[in-house]
Amino acid sequence: MWFLRKMATTYADEIKKFFATNAKTRDVQAHTAKVHSVAWSCDGRRLASGSDRLTKDYTVFRGHGASVDQLCWNPHNPGQLATASGDKTFKFEVNEISFNKDYFAIGSADALVSLWNLPELVCMRTFTRLEWPVRTLSFSNDGKMLASASEDLVIDIGEVETGEKLHQITCDSPTFTVAWHPKRNLLAYACDDRRDRDAGIVRVFGFPSDT
Repeated sequence: MWFLRKMATTYADEIKKFFATNAKTRDVQAHTAKVHSVAWSCDGRRLASGSDRLTKDYTVFRGHGASVDQLCWNPHNPGQLATASGDKTFKFEVNEISFNKDYFAIGSADALVSLWNLPELVCMRTFTRLEWPVRTLSFSNDGKMLASASEDLVIDIGEVETGEKLHQITCDSPTFTVAWHPKRNLLAYACDDRRDRDAGIVRVFGFPSDT
C-alpha cells in the first residue's frame, strides 16, 4: 500500500511539474461559429472539430445539412470519423458518441464527475471541484488523468487514481468540449466564445510555455 501511494504521489508531482512549464495554449481559427465538438485521430495527427460554419483554410468533410454536434474517430483506424448532427440524418436524436475503455466517467447535472468500475458497475470516486452541470469529459492517453468542464470558467484536470487536482485551465467562457491527444499531454477544447472575434476557435493546451 505504501508503494502504491508513493507511485501515485510521484505521478501527481511529475504532472504538476510538467504543466508548470507546459501551460501554453495555441488557437486554431477553424470555424466562424460556435464549436460543438473536438476529437483527435488515434495516431494524433489530425484534430477534427464540428460546428455550423467553417473557414476556407482547412479540410472540410460534408454530408450533414445542419451543425455537427458530436464526432469521434475510430480508435483503430485514423482515417475513419463518425459524426452526429442536428439534421435528423438518423431517425432518433444522438447527443453523444464515445468508445469506452476499461472504466468510464459520468458528468452529471449536479456538477459531479463520477468514476465507475465497468465490470461491477460500482462508483469508485467522485470529483467535486466544478459548480455547474458537467458538459464534457476526456481521459488522457495513459488513462491517468481526467479533464472535465462545464459553465465554470475553468477546465479541471484530476488524477484518476486519487481524484487529486493536477491542474486547472482558466477560460473566459463556458467550455463545450474537451479531448486529450492520444499520445501526448495536449488537451484540445472549445468554449462558448460570445465575442465575435473569438467565435469558432479551437484551443490546444499543453505546449511549452517559453515558445
